[in-house]
Amino acid sequence: MQLLKKIQSLPDQPGIYQYFDSDGRLLYIGKAKSLKKRVKSYFRFTPKLAPAPNVGARIYKMLTETVRLEYIVVESEHDALILENSLIKQLKPKYNILLRDDKTYPYIYVDLDDDFPRLEITRKVVKGKHIKYFGPYSQSARDLLDAIYDVCKLVQKKGCLKGKKACLFHQIDKCLAPCEGKITKEAYARIVEEAVGYLKNPSRLIKKVEEKMHFYSENLLFEEAARLRDRLMKIKTTQTLSHIDLAKLEDYDIFAIDINQNRACGVMIFIRNGKVTSSSHTIFKSSTGFDKSELYKRLLLGYYNKELPYRVKEVLVYEAFEEQALIEALLQKKFAIKTKIKIPQKGEKRRVTELAYNNAAEVLRLEAEKHPYTLHEALKTVLHLQNIPYVIEAYDNSHMMGSATVGAAIRWEDGFVPEAYRHYNLSAKDEYAQMRELITRRVESFDKNPPPDLMVIDGGETLRRLAEKIVKKSGVYVDIVAIAKEKRDAKAMRAKGKAHDILYTREGSLKLSTKDKRLQFMQRLRDEAHRFAITFHQKQKRKADREVTLLRKKGVGEATLKKLLQYFETFENIQNASLEELTQVVGTKVAQNIKTIS
Repeated sequence: MQLLKKIQSLPDQPGIYQYFDSDGRLLYIGKAKSLKKRVKSYFRFTPKLAPAPNVGARIYKMLTETVRLEYIVVESEHDALILENSLIKQLKPKYNILLRDDKTYPYIYVDLDDDFPRLEITRKVVKGKHIKYFGPYSQSARDLLDAIYDVCKLVQKKGCLKGKKACLFHQIDKCLAPCEGKITKEAYARIVEEAVGYLKNPSRLIKKVEEKMHFYSENLLFEEAARLRDRLMKIKTTQTLSHIDLAKLEDYDIFAIDINQNRACGVMIFIRNGKVTSSSHTIFKSSTGFDKSELYKRLLLGYYNKELPYRVKEVLVYEAFEEQALIEALLQKKFAIKTKIKIPQKGEKRRVTELAYNNAAEVLRLEAEKHPYTLHEALKTVLHLQNIPYVIEAYDNSHMMGSATVGAAIRWEDGFVPEAYRHYNLSAKDEYAQMRELITRRVESFDKNPPPDLMVIDGGETLRRLAEKIVKKSGVYVDIVAIAKEKRDAKAMRAKGKAHDILYTREGSLKLSTKDKRLQFMQRLRDEAHRFAITFHQKQKRKADREVTLLRKKGVGEATLKKLLQYFETFENIQNASLEELTQVVGTKVAQNIKTIS
């Protein structure tokens, strides 16, 4: 048995291991200090190879599907942890937990080495010896900063001091014109100190903005009052936990996790100087269940995997988890400070970890009410999917007689996510080659943008198999479904505005009633991808038409234009070509005319 031989031949070295099923699908990626000991702990070997009796139900099911094992040896357990985290994000194994939104949080900072410092927002480390950071802020950092600039007469813009002359901000009494020496460094420093005080105690800032809002309202300046009202509402959302004040002015990052069936929630609370600056939460979704230790690992790695402007010396978690010591050692190595991960059992620290846990439970309760996911669970069944499709992408391409060929990808995650939509300029000429190019480019970006649970192709079985082949070759298994209009007499079948669409899955094709909510949802995804592709195509076509008009004004005829496009492929390449290259294709006179186009 190949699996047994592979397990018996594993080295006693750190690395990552991968389990695959009989169809070559990646089931799980794990890391190990010793590959030999770790993998063997999953199995019993007598009377035959089988899952160990002490593993959990989720892992037991995974092991019963495993037929092949692969591994990569690395230098240390730290390297294994980092590689494991990277590969899980890129390859999205069935039984691993994927953190999708490992976003960075903004900080507000001030450089006290400047003669007249300003408050700025950053997500990265800013170089300087006397930089003070405040945050992180999960939301409303910009509103908080704008509110401070409204009430404190600081230098309003970066370029103000370069002008050496008082500007409009001085005229409207928002700046004291240090550029003209109208305020001393010492007096300005007191204003900076006031602004910093508002960051340390935002409730004082809220009171100040409220006073200004009432002043505007009493003086019938309703637009200004409304602007401050909206800003106040956003600032107050970051202050929902501000009643928590610790006796000691210390800094902590707090993490807690709760699980409810196919969802889990990780809550992060950031305490600075004994006060909560902000909180945030992450929703995990899985069709195969959760392991709480892995959830804590993903949550902490997702947050600390970046260069942070400020690092705390103490991380508090609600409960103990496996590999806690390894994560702690990794943080100490990464940030070069003695960071400790602790599980407080009593006192104020325990109270704030319980607060984080209770918030996680509340988020899950609200999520269950808001998104029951019955439709997505129904899709999993009817479309024979591997997982519940929480995250879906749909793909389409568009062109006109082979010109301005574009591809589009749209994303659904609790609703359409426009900021995750993507356009692609394609060079292929036929529909098959265009889809191949589109899906190939999407697969190449999996390391930066993890794959969805389900990919929806606008087309038939041929295009579905093409996409499946490309994705599978990358080592990732993602469910892929195609949707195409039913054709009768070579025409798309429609009746009273209802499309008779066919769905193509790995188990074959199926037709659903035009009234079926599952079909209507798939049509909605396809139509949004089509709309997005058409919009971009029209934009590119107008751009191409302008290029054609401009070239023809310079004496470039249709035959010459065709020759240029055959050689250079795009108008952009024609524009960027050297005079020598153009001369080789169309001759000196036309080449010179083209180079004079502005």
